[in-house]
Amino acid sequence: MKKNIALLFLSSCFFIGVIQAQIVPVTASSADIYQQLKKLNVLGSVLYIAAHPDDENNGLLPYLAKEKLYRTAYLSLTRGDGGQNLIGPEQGIELGMIRTHELMAARAIDGSEQYFTRAYEFGFSKSSEEALRVWDRGQVLADVVWMIRTLQPDIIIARFPPDARAGHGHHAASAIIAEEAYKVAADSTKFTEHFKYGVKPWKAKRLLWNTFNFGRTNTTSENQLKMEVGAYNPLLGKSYGELGGEARSMHKSQAEGRPRRRGEVFEYFVHVAGDSAKTDVMEGVNTSWSRLKKGREVAVVNSQGKEITLQLSTEADINQIQNTIQEIIDQYDFKQPHKSVPRLTQLYKHMLNKMPDGPWRSQKLKEIQAIIEFASGLFVEAFTQQETALKGDSVRVNFFVNKRTDVNAKIRSMRFIGEEDTVVMQPTEKNRNYQYARILVANKGPEFTQPYWLSKTKVRDGMFVVEDQQDIGKAWSDPIFAVNFDIEIEGVLFQVQRPVLYKYVDAERGELYQPFVIVPHIEVYMGSTVVLLNVKDETGRNRADSMLHVVYRSNFSQQNVTTTLNIRQESIKPVFSREQRNFVKGQRQVVNVPIARVYNPNASAQYMEATISIVPPGGRVLNFSDYFKSIHYDHIPNINYAFRDHVKILKEEIKVRGKKVGYIPGSGDMMPEALKQLGYEVRALNDADINDENLQQFDAIVTGVRAYNLNEWLTGKYDVMMRYVERGGNLIVQYNRNQGGVPSPKMGPYPFQISSNRVTEEDAEVRFAIPDHPVLNFPNKIGSNDFVDWVQERSTYQADQADSRYQSPLSMNDTGEKASSGSLITTAYGKGNFAYVSLVMFRQLPAGNAGAFKILANLIAMPKH
Repeated sequence: MKKNIALLFLSSCFFIGVIQAQIVPVTASSADIYQQLKKLNVLGSVLYIAAHPDDENNGLLPYLAKEKLYRTAYLSLTRGDGGQNLIGPEQGIELGMIRTHELMAARAIDGSEQYFTRAYEFGFSKSSEEALRVWDRGQVLADVVWMIRTLQPDIIIARFPPDARAGHGHHAASAIIAEEAYKVAADSTKFTEHFKYGVKPWKAKRLLWNTFNFGRTNTTSENQLKMEVGAYNPLLGKSYGELGGEARSMHKSQAEGRPRRRGEVFEYFVHVAGDSAKTDVMEGVNTSWSRLKKGREVAVVNSQGKEITLQLSTEADINQIQNTIQEIIDQYDFKQPHKSVPRLTQLYKHMLNKMPDGPWRSQKLKEIQAIIEFASGLFVEAFTQQETALKGDSVRVNFFVNKRTDVNAKIRSMRFIGEEDTVVMQPTEKNRNYQYARILVANKGPEFTQPYWLSKTKVRDGMFVVEDQQDIGKAWSDPIFAVNFDIEIEGVLFQVQRPVLYKYVDAERGELYQPFVIVPHIEVYMGSTVVLLNVKDETGRNRADSMLHVVYRSNFSQQNVTTTLNIRQESIKPVFSREQRNFVKGQRQVVNVPIARVYNPNASAQYMEATISIVPPGGRVLNFSDYFKSIHYDHIPNINYAFRDHVKILKEEIKVRGKKVGYIPGSGDMMPEALKQLGYEVRALNDADINDENLQQFDAIVTGVRAYNLNEWLTGKYDVMMRYVERGGNLIVQYNRNQGGVPSPKMGPYPFQISSNRVTEEDAEVRFAIPDHPVLNFPNKIGSNDFVDWVQERSTYQADQADSRYQSPLSMNDTGEKASSGSLITTAYGKGNFAYVSLVMFRQLPAGNAGAFKILANLIAMPKH
């Protein structure tokens, strides 16, 4: 079965966080610093592996990271691109970016780190075989091995078993890959290309499966390794169950809001590979500094020209590090944390000289520098007051330093990374602001801001294309522009790195930070994803829009620019217009292109793209074909990315009946745009609009996906909606979810339930159970060809246990399963009709599937009785 896929510097990670809509400079309380000091004395690490954002165990991760103080990381095989979006219309890679930031926000709460492989989440899968066939299994395995060798975890925990109990093919595949990677990571003959980047083979002590009790599937047992993880941490003022609820609730696009749990919470584990454990997942693991007993060694050439190993430190030097940290903890002054800084800086020098190379050296040096900066009350940032710039622009950047304690500190120099130092040699006084303005010439890096995994071909063979090995695993791209501050603290020089951010004050929300973004000169947008050429009403009149609406936005201002608009179909690129234009920054313009002038009906490709070429006075030709999009939600930072926009041309005839359709918004889909393409007048409806008199004007009412889940007021409008149907209206309800034991909301005139049944094979055979049903015949004849080239899946959350008065015109099933008939049910009620549609119209309409448009037109045209 095929799958159609719709499209180091030491302190940086400690000082930039994601907290409720902002990228913020992170500060630390005295209790936070004390907690970090305790963590500095622990050298244990855990890697947790699963398939998706929201698969992680949000109760266990904060316990491991903040109670046991282990370095804890979550490796998600995918970014969740193929999921469903409760909060907006974004799908595919856009949803993946949203869910990536939601995971990063969750990690900021639970204290863990976040990593990913290159695998694209292609939607719900019922078997690991399918998942590993669609993905490049070798690449996914290589990525997980890379992360194991890079992080060198003491133990690895898989969230799922490798079989049907996992409940999802991706889940089971993540367990299969985890076990294979556990073994392969230790094999020096496998993935040898990794070794040129400094990593080494690594054998974790054990691999465990974190068993679970989800709904009807309980894989836990009292004879398994059992740990209580719900402890209360007085330094945090919260239990780990409370932290877990907060972290879980960051997955807002998936409606994963959870309560803050208090009291005992037990987790269960099953041994998979390696040494067994009976009482604790880290049983037998040395988490003290003594694990580094060899000390620091370097290879040198002696006077005879032979390479010898020079021992720079001994076991005693390593023991001294642990003892010194403990002394600092014992003498810590909660009211005056800065008193620990002189000893901390000397400890830093000792660690720098004596610690052996490897992940623990870089990790612990990063941790202690962060503690020193926090304890010193040091606040450092680099910001601009403009959100965007063009490549090559000159941008004013403000450097800011404030040392808010009595620690001795001096600003030695500062510079944009990759440029020469600006020497300052400025001693600092307590709580005094030191501000410097510098001009950044934005001429390095890419032409515009783009997440690293989208910088090449978007998806190939189920995988994102990432060419730089050292990018693999990263949650997000490194900042394009950053500043190094060389600051001397108590006689020790530290390099403090900060990204250049956009900083502003919102009248309602106060001081905010967002990414500083490089944008193209011109953004090109095709106006819609699909254009229908042949939409006929009952009179034979063509309702289709005869224009292609090319939208472009200028990010610069200039007069008298020679501008050419080209429309591409296949390799043909006819020039539509060439003229002198004046560009004004921020201005949006629409060019209406008669489709007949640029469309070739005989071309094999039915996609069209636009390119705008400009020649500024005295300049060279610049071509622009990408749309630069910004996605905004309150719980995550702004997301910016570019993509090559195109429009799919559908020349197949589609017949329609009726003129006016009401639409009740759900969790976000492209239904209103599709209805307009069919020539309908569309009006969005809210609570106040749902009354008998107002609804009479509509030939049909369509609800958005999950509309009844999201809009509680719809349940209270049940009687009004049923009277609308009874009097001759057609009510078309797109899929809703069952809510885990909560009765399905009343939607139709007769009872039915919403199940979790779905057909995930997008090419599954569709059988016509009632061939003469109106939805399959009027005004469009529906045949097997109308289900060709569907993307990702057929249906989801099907109707079940439907009253006998409903009809089910379609039947389908995934390979090896029983046929299901809940993808579409209809019934006549009074003079009108009701339909529950679990066919994934929200995916097929934007993808330009003509059959989906025909089915939609037929549902609206269901005959009156």
